[in-house]
Amino acid sequence: MILHLSDLHFGTEKPACIAAIRLFCQEHPIEAVVVSGDLTQRARYRQFYDCKQFLESLNLPYLVVPGNHDIPLYQLWNRIFSPFTRYKLFFGNMETTLETAHFYIIGVNSIRRRYHTRGHISLEQIQQIDQSLMIAPEDKIKLIVAHQPFYTPPNNPHGVKDCPMLGRMALESWSQSGLNGLLHGHLHQSAVYDLNQIYHLGAAHPVLDIHAGTATSYRLHRGLPNSFNVIYANADVEHYYFDGKQKEFVLKEENAE
Repeated sequence: MILHLSDLHFGTEKPACIAAIRLFCQEHPIEAVVVSGDLTQRARYRQFYDCKQFLESLNLPYLVVPGNHDIPLYQLWNRIFSPFTRYKLFFGNMETTLETAHFYIIGVNSIRRRYHTRGHISLEQIQQIDQSLMIAPEDKIKLIVAHQPFYTPPNNPHGVKDCPMLGRMALESWSQSGLNGLLHGHLHQSAVYDLNQIYHLGAAHPVLDIHAGTATSYRLHRGLPNSFNVIYANADVEHYYFDGKQKEFVLKEENAE
């Protein structure tokens, strides 16, 4: 099983959520932790340091990708000429691959200086990931991690502006190369959608768009509690929500579509 976190926003983190995630990792057979962006609130050195310390404390393999909050907002010079310097100082390469007993996971950097909120997928990224998917073991669940979602529901006020440019083109290609699902954050709300049905991709299996909520931060969406996802070896997804009274994450019985 994979623990899918997103939107940690260190600098605004809740100590109770941090402690509860550590406990969850100790009590469950987790193969790896995936964080789909927004590790920090303002891309500050201390925030990256605290995030790194937290992830290391879980004592599990992990894969992270940057989010739009992980490049400087107010330091214009750094944002234009060296937006990922602090990220790379702590986490190295922005696009890595992680293989576990049941999963093959590919990280994608969808953040750009100009399209930092919406995101962007390049033609080169589409081709490189196609190649990675085609050489991935056939018996493993193949997942891609990117901060922005590749689908937003009709009630989303920003619509496709929350989806990366060339995302649809990427989906049409990756779905034919064995992709099983994509892991995202950005919207601060848990959900699961089958893009094979929504976009009529023509794949022989579901292609899930798996959205994670706010894992550890006070930055919550419309009063929703902090949450994370668990993804099983059969590609089932469960959502866990933070119970403030119990000080732990508990399973939500009714999962998203």
